[in-house]
Amino acid sequence: MRRLAARGAAGDAGEVAAPAADSTDCARGRHPSPRRLIDLCAIWDPGVFLPAVGWKRASGFARRRLNEAETLNSVREAQLELLEAARPRGPGSRERGPVLRMARQQQPPPWVHAAFLLCLLSLSGAIEIPMDPSIQNELSQPPTITKQSVKDHIVDPRDNILIECEAKGNPAPSFHWTRNSRFFNIAKDPRVSMRRRSGTLVIDFRSGGRPEEYEGEYQCFARNKFGTALSNRIRLQVSKSPLWPKENLDPVVVQEGAPLTLQCNPPPGLPSPVIFWMSSSMEPITQDKRVSQGHNGDLYFSNVMLQDMQTDYSCNARFHFTHTIQQKNAFTLKVLTNNPYNDSSLRNHPDIYSARGVAERTPSFMYPQGTASSQMVLRGMDLVLECIASGVPTPDIAWYKKGGDLPSDKAKFENFNKALRITNVSEEDSGEYFCLASNKMGSIRHTISVRVKAAPYWLDEPKNLILAPGEDGRLVCRANGNPKPTVQWMVNGEPLQSAPPNPNREVAGDTIIFRDTQISSRAVYQCNTSNEHGYLLANAFVSVLDVPPRMLSPRNQLIRVILYNRTRLDCPFFGSPIPTLRWFKNGQGSNLDGGNYHVYENGSLEIKMIRKEDQGIYTCVATNILGKAENQVRLEVKDPTRIYRMPEDQVAKRGTTVQLECRVKHDPSLKLTVSWLKDDEPLYIGNRMKKEDDSLTIFGVAERDQGSYTCVASTELDQDLAKAYLTVLADQATPTNRLAALPKGRPDRPRDLELTDLAERSVRLTWIPGDDNNSPITDYVVQFEEDQFQPGVWHDHSKFPGSVNSAVLQLSPYVNYQFRVIAINEVGSSHPSLPSERYRTSGAPPESNPADVKGEGTRKNNMEITWTPMNATSAFGPNLRYIVKWRRRETRETWNNVTVWGSRYVVGQTPVYVPYEIRVQAENDFGKGPEPDTVIGYSGEDLPSAPRRFRVRQPNLETINLEWDHPEHPNGILIGYTLKYVAFNGTKLGKQIVENFSPNQTKFTMQRADPVSRYRFTLSARTQVGSGEAATEESPAPPNEATPTAAPPTLPPTPVGATGAVSSTDATATAATTEATTVPTIPGVAPTTIATATTTTTAATTTTTAAAAATTERPPATTSGTKMPESAPDRQSIWNVTVLPNSKWANITWKHNFGPGTDFVVEYIDSNHTKKTVPVKAQAQPIQLTDLYPGMTYTLRVYSRDNEGISSTVITFMTSTAYTNNQADIATQGWFIGLMCAIALLVLILLIVCFIKRSRGGKYPVREKKDVPLGPEDPKEEDGSFDYSDEDNKPLQGSQTSLDGTIKQQESDDSLVDYGEGGEGQFNEDGSFIGQYTVKKDKEETEGNESSEATSPVNAIYSLA
Repeated sequence: MRRLAARGAAGDAGEVAAPAADSTDCARGRHPSPRRLIDLCAIWDPGVFLPAVGWKRASGFARRRLNEAETLNSVREAQLELLEAARPRGPGSRERGPVLRMARQQQPPPWVHAAFLLCLLSLSGAIEIPMDPSIQNELSQPPTITKQSVKDHIVDPRDNILIECEAKGNPAPSFHWTRNSRFFNIAKDPRVSMRRRSGTLVIDFRSGGRPEEYEGEYQCFARNKFGTALSNRIRLQVSKSPLWPKENLDPVVVQEGAPLTLQCNPPPGLPSPVIFWMSSSMEPITQDKRVSQGHNGDLYFSNVMLQDMQTDYSCNARFHFTHTIQQKNAFTLKVLTNNPYNDSSLRNHPDIYSARGVAERTPSFMYPQGTASSQMVLRGMDLVLECIASGVPTPDIAWYKKGGDLPSDKAKFENFNKALRITNVSEEDSGEYFCLASNKMGSIRHTISVRVKAAPYWLDEPKNLILAPGEDGRLVCRANGNPKPTVQWMVNGEPLQSAPPNPNREVAGDTIIFRDTQISSRAVYQCNTSNEHGYLLANAFVSVLDVPPRMLSPRNQLIRVILYNRTRLDCPFFGSPIPTLRWFKNGQGSNLDGGNYHVYENGSLEIKMIRKEDQGIYTCVATNILGKAENQVRLEVKDPTRIYRMPEDQVAKRGTTVQLECRVKHDPSLKLTVSWLKDDEPLYIGNRMKKEDDSLTIFGVAERDQGSYTCVASTELDQDLAKAYLTVLADQATPTNRLAALPKGRPDRPRDLELTDLAERSVRLTWIPGDDNNSPITDYVVQFEEDQFQPGVWHDHSKFPGSVNSAVLQLSPYVNYQFRVIAINEVGSSHPSLPSERYRTSGAPPESNPADVKGEGTRKNNMEITWTPMNATSAFGPNLRYIVKWRRRETRETWNNVTVWGSRYVVGQTPVYVPYEIRVQAENDFGKGPEPDTVIGYSGEDLPSAPRRFRVRQPNLETINLEWDHPEHPNGILIGYTLKYVAFNGTKLGKQIVENFSPNQTKFTMQRADPVSRYRFTLSARTQVGSGEAATEESPAPPNEATPTAAPPTLPPTPVGATGAVSSTDATATAATTEATTVPTIPGVAPTTIATATTTTTAATTTTTAAAAATTERPPATTSGTKMPESAPDRQSIWNVTVLPNSKWANITWKHNFGPGTDFVVEYIDSNHTKKTVPVKAQAQPIQLTDLYPGMTYTLRVYSRDNEGISSTVITFMTSTAYTNNQADIATQGWFIGLMCAIALLVLILLIVCFIKRSRGGKYPVREKKDVPLGPEDPKEEDGSFDYSDEDNKPLQGSQTSLDGTIKQQESDDSLVDYGEGGEGQFNEDGSFIGQYTVKKDKEETEGNESSEATSPVNAIYSLA
């Protein structure tokens, strides 16, 4: 089968079809290196040979050959599948495409067989010379082992022994063997022979002899005059299947529920036999979680049940080579049980053990023993870990790995989870694994420590080295293993140390370096790397060739290809030193490479898109220091085959005549064949049908004629097809419009794109529409792709109505255009068409300059100039670059300039935040662009200096006024001020409070609630870099600071901004709603375009700009917000915008003189320059802005939705911080101290009242015999005991209660009044009650219900009580 062009197949004998080029073509790599290798490979298709002459190793190219071979197969399959199943379509429907017709099979020329064998050998990893007989007879080659037996060679004793060893070389190598490291004389043993032209040993036992006599270690040597190659050391072993020793086995007695192990102990065989258990009657033993076979062949019972006694158990061993099975004598079980009845109904009992009286017990391990064990495994092998446990009920087994998870892609569980198998073990699988056995009685676990060792494995296997005389090269033998393997070099089978010295050879560990190689340097080197777990042996020869260039393909090939396709011309060659290859067209002296041509490193010439002018004779010339060789390829370009009038869908009555048209346009030099398909099967042309060159006629249409008809027009190189659907109606049926019922679909892709009317800035694109699939095409979208800036990315160019199929496209200079077209209907878009041929416009100077030019500082001493790079359609020429100019503004200094190929440039060593004039101009190889506009940029910012003239004034004891001037050196854009202040009284400090102001605010008023404390203020300015140097001042000492007095409870300081107040509440309201905490507020910020607002104070309230509590958000009713007082103008306008902000929201109100129904827009911008707008319906005030950020500065304006030019002035406000921790120490506040004193006094008064009230409930006894008060030591009398009543309301003895509840004085001279000094009762200085009663002795004054009492404090207290 011949390789085909994109639309072509092979032609007549003697012609070779152009291969379709692909990005994964064979043989890309020749890279310069001191070691030059020759890799000759071919993609084999009869008629095409693609050699690879390069500098890389064959193994690397082998993978590429496989990939390309798969790609070619996929291409062919895709091409053959283009004859897809037909479906009903509308009138004029067709299915077209580059469906390729494969040519007939031809016997390939002999050189193709050589190329095929060469590629197969290169795929195997060896570096070979071409297999062309003429080259093979001239070029010498050291021997190479091509086939050998495995290292561990086990043979069947019943067959003859065969030990393989085959090699190749020029001249043909000879063979000899060693056995157990000693020469093996084949001629002396009549049973041993060697195959002809091979080193394979045959040991024949037909005349007798024992195979065991030939066991040992064999090694093959292949030798010619250029070197000796060695095989692996082959260990020959004869398979053994020994008999089982005879033994008499007693019955195994076991208690029901106990564990049991039946040991197999098979005889040692080679290889190890396969073990399985059966009964003596050859019935397999059913295995489950309770009964299972271990990895060692033993049969394990986790617990024995009475039912296990129903059969016997025999271990069987199957030997692979002899295909025999040996059976061990069977075990019989005798189960002792407490329940001798084996009731079958108990088998499905949920707790069979309890039902049978078997005691439950915790798990224990049967294998392995103990709690821990270790296991070693070799890398690449399978790791099998096993845990078998006993217990009642039967335990479950689970597996884990310490410190990680089991490798899910390699781990699997076997034998009812009792075994864990990890395939293809690597070093990462080492570690500790543990199995957990558990049942309802408990659990145990066993830990297995796994160590992974490794036999040697290749990291860099040595490869054959072919050099030219005088060249350098190296052989590398690098392997790894555990333990680390040792490397031993040999040459021609002998240790390198004992070989003759070679001054051109140097051994450096695992590398042999060759310098200035000569013909005498040819040899075969062996690398043997080994450790305790195995070895690796590799042969690599060094061959020195001196060959002039030779062409490997037939001369004067004819390549025929379809227009607009991609093709590749091949020129396989060989030589040493490696020749260089160049291509020429029609004898012209210029080398073909670039543009529409691409030369691969293997010498193949790819033409990306074939045009008519590409037709001609192409010559390839291979040259090295020994000469040159050339070959010619004739390329013919053919027109594509097209069906320009396609069959249409038809509806016909039965018995009528139908004609399907199919008119074709094709290349006249190619033979055209028109065939028809029905329902995608070849159509049989019967008597009722007539096939002509341009039509198919069906006479007497019948129901069986209904279906899809496909016209296939094909030549040797390509084909085209179109499809129509025929509907047959019965006689009585009325013809209906079948098209109306057809489903609609997306249009087919446009095709046959053609470029005409080529001009410098325009081109005409013409295309053929695809099938609309029953939905008219409404639009065409033309896209383009360029291969310089964004290759492979398609961009929309223009859009045209669906009624046109040709359009003039405006182009930009110096763009290598490629176009495609997409059709659109109401269902959707078609697939893009195949791309057109490329068209490159001529270059010109740029007509524009880059956009978005900016200059911003990233550090304080630099300025980064950036811009948006220009795309391919604005570059206008090659080597697009940018001329960047800059200079300081208003200094009239000369322009600095630099040429940049990127999109940024950093100017260093700049002053802090100074303006620069910046210009960026585009330039290409054709000239410069227009003069660029000047953009103002700024260098980097720095921290600002301290605010100037920071002043603190205290006009009264209630307020403190702060004023300052802007910093002398802002060093950037000021974004605000930060004020920190703290109250202090002697050594006591309050909490620090932080306020942030707008950049244009220079005043601040604070209401102080504590006239005793002073304040320390720290003010700093802020830029985007941070806060700068701070200015510090303290408030003046109050006039009465020298003699402080206790102050009444006062409020914490309330800051009030000079550009706006903080809160709108009077002192009384604040005291009522504010507890003993300081409620800091953040003043609003006024913009630079309006006058500074003032603080308005009335007798009851203070109007301020904005306030937000630190820990408790105040309701909007107590905040008047940022308010810009303006007078109402005569014309339509917006004024008096008021902002009431909180930490995360703000209420907005304003005034206007618009008519009813006017809509507004609130626009606000945060300090990150993020703009947001909120549309407002008429009469919807106030408006609440949500999702604000705490502590963020915002600018805001309100404008009319119908006329954005009518807007309010821009105001600035700041939201409060979410949490402000600025409370003063409450213990140091005077109002707090006074409050505590008042509470203490009130508590003392209440205690006195309670004491007096209680004393009124008792009596004071008075002696008649003594005129002195009672003493504590006096004895008590029976009638005058000194006791108190237990009831508070019990009256004194001898006293009378008046009707109004007052106590009436008795007629007694014994009264405490007699002992007083007279006057009113009073309190001592410490507030204690002395208890002196002052009562008038006038008896008349004390009688009656309306007796008067002295107006003493005690009487007052009595009255209260």
